[in-house]
Amino acid sequence: MARTLIIEADGGSRGNPGESGSGAIVVDQASGEVLAEISLYGGIASNNVAEYKGMIAGVRRALEIDNDAELLVRLDSKLVVEQMSGRWKIKHPAMAELAAEAREVLIGTPVRFQWMPRLENARADKLANLAMDLKRDTIR
Repeated sequence: MARTLIIEADGGSRGNPGESGSGAIVVDQASGEVLAEISLYGGIASNNVAEYKGMIAGVRRALEIDNDAELLVRLDSKLVVEQMSGRWKIKHPAMAELAAEAREVLIGTPVRFQWMPRLENARADKLANLAMDLKRDTIR
């Protein structure tokens, strides 16, 4: 049975669009251990674009850790969850481009997308805010 890695991702923008940041963590589902923390500064962007960038960064890092893992991607953005699950259309050009990038990265990877309440996404939210505060990337 394949290992499951959980990606919790978030993005934010101060101004929407405005200064943006993305955050993601990668967690081993079996142990609960946090394997990676990612904080990315995005410059001027919308909240939704920042959400996509956080999700993509988390997925890329999870696959670097274990390319054979099954992924559970958890976000507090219902929009991104529904779009990546194929239930909602993507009309915004920048988001369509990011969704295509995410699908490319995920080729051959078993993945599920799950909405989570904002209050449960505090770790990724903190990393997104760290990126906006420091105006730089931090990857651990």
